[in-house]
Amino acid sequence: MSQEHVRNFCIIAHIDHGKSTLADRLIELTGAVSKRNMTAQHLDTMDLEQERGITIKAQAVRLQYNAEDGTEFQLNLIDTPGHVDFAYEVSRSLAACEGAVLLVDATQGIQAQTIANVYLALEHDLEIIPVINKLDMPAAQPERVLTELEKTFGFDEEEVLKISAKTGDGVAELIDQIVNRVEPPMGEVDEPLRALIFDSKYDQFKGVVAYVRAMHGTLKNTDRVRLMGTGIETEVLETGYFSPVLEKTSGLQTGEVGYVATGLKDVKAVRVGDTMTLSGDPAFEPLPGYVAQSPMVFTGLFPTEGEDYPELRDALEKLQLNDAALVFEPESSAALGFGYRCGFLGLLHMDIVQERLEREYDLGLIATAPSVSYEVLLKDGEIITVDNPSKLPENNAYDSILEPWVNITIVSPARYIGTIMELVTSKRGEYKKMEYLESIAAEEADANSAAARDARVLLEYDIPLSEILVDFHDKLKSGTQGYGSMDYSMIENRPADLVKLDVLVNHEPVDALSMITHREEAAPQGRALTSKLKELIPRQMYAVPIQAAIGGKIVARTNVKALRKNVLAKCYGGDVTRKRKLLEQQKKGKKRRMKMVGSIEVPQEAFMAVLSLD
Repeated sequence: MSQEHVRNFCIIAHIDHGKSTLADRLIELTGAVSKRNMTAQHLDTMDLEQERGITIKAQAVRLQYNAEDGTEFQLNLIDTPGHVDFAYEVSRSLAACEGAVLLVDATQGIQAQTIANVYLALEHDLEIIPVINKLDMPAAQPERVLTELEKTFGFDEEEVLKISAKTGDGVAELIDQIVNRVEPPMGEVDEPLRALIFDSKYDQFKGVVAYVRAMHGTLKNTDRVRLMGTGIETEVLETGYFSPVLEKTSGLQTGEVGYVATGLKDVKAVRVGDTMTLSGDPAFEPLPGYVAQSPMVFTGLFPTEGEDYPELRDALEKLQLNDAALVFEPESSAALGFGYRCGFLGLLHMDIVQERLEREYDLGLIATAPSVSYEVLLKDGEIITVDNPSKLPENNAYDSILEPWVNITIVSPARYIGTIMELVTSKRGEYKKMEYLESIAAEEADANSAAARDARVLLEYDIPLSEILVDFHDKLKSGTQGYGSMDYSMIENRPADLVKLDVLVNHEPVDALSMITHREEAAPQGRALTSKLKELIPRQMYAVPIQAAIGGKIVARTNVKALRKNVLAKCYGGDVTRKRKLLEQQKKGKKRRMKMVGSIEVPQEAFMAVLSLD
């Protein structure tokens, strides 16, 4: 098909604003999937996506649309995730498009991730089509949301569409706007092939399947291609497009989005962001690709059965092919054996990856408590990166520790400003700015008026990443009754008074339970953690001490009480001294023999106890 009739666009929005539902309506209106085969959230193909009601992976689909004048258009749609942890999926999708549909919920208005996604789209110089969704909802306030869009992003009232993705109202008009406003691809047909790999997956029969956008040139399914980043060459097994199932074609033209089955069995050979070109007529320079995403959260993943270690490695490599933001390296633990230290973009990302490993690859896993990456300035001037608390040098070996800080944006009704400020201040946050997303009339400007309390406000803070890692989002949601939303981005590393908190079970340090924390919070966290572990570690035939220590100083201690065997059961009579003698013998045995041979088995719940500390 001619480039003039091709349109590449994606849908961007905050989580739960109706992206997948709108994609369903677009698929129905263009007849890409028959009604018999159509399902709700059709592009969310993973069981996890269906169960949780969220989009985890960006999904592409080709739609054929006939305009009123009879012209046929090819619409390549990429449905993107909305959660901040999957922002990398969004940025990769934007690089493969010329336009973006910005979806805003008419009942919730602009949210934190909405703002982040708009800035991402502007960075990629895309045509943005603002759309207010969920007009069918009783609580919809389209005029108010329209005012927010005008004030925050400068959109004109005429360019904002109002639709209901659930009922389909206004969706046909949206398709016309996409055709009229989104620019066709501008690639050169006569240049050597340069195709951007924006995603990939592993197929046991076809090898690595690369999802590509042909920027320049053409590709036939009989060609031999070269991956410019790795220099590897291979014969193309198959080319095609997404309908949304894979449909074979004879090749891909300039501007089209599709897939290339490479037949490669080495999952490291194909990298997301790499450029594919022809072996016989290669391009001189690759496409810009993507800025590598740095992981923010680190945790250890260990197989419950030691012999599953190679299977865990293979599973992580295949998952990394499908999820470029995942990084991992081998590590060993005295308590848990051999495993991998994995880096994630956030807690939800970590949770999703762990669940996918357990479901898709049938692995039993133990995960350690998450931590962030610190920079440690040693006495000799060297700077090392520490993402595992057990690798932090002794106190006298370094001068300072620098922790990562993020800029956090919170959007919420103004009535919750006090609650938000109290929460952020308790997490060592620093106030930056506050602004209202909508204007308040002069007669309603009183702080106690309903209009002032319901007005949406944007708060900006700088805060340590470690402080928002565990329960910050949950506390924000509960404190704002579900109305608050947040987005964050890395800014810099700053020096802080941090210490390593070690946990000793039966006088033995458990490296997987150690953590790096602020000195002022170390003792309270130690007391909370030992109390929690007391509930989780099973009782033995002897008392088990649980201690929290900073260096050689014990800051908290508790005991798991001993199970008592009834040694008096055989005493059917006699003097009380006989009973006392048996109890004393039992006491001595517990002190000496049992403590020497006893080993404490720490359950999985104990390693994640830090997540439920208050």
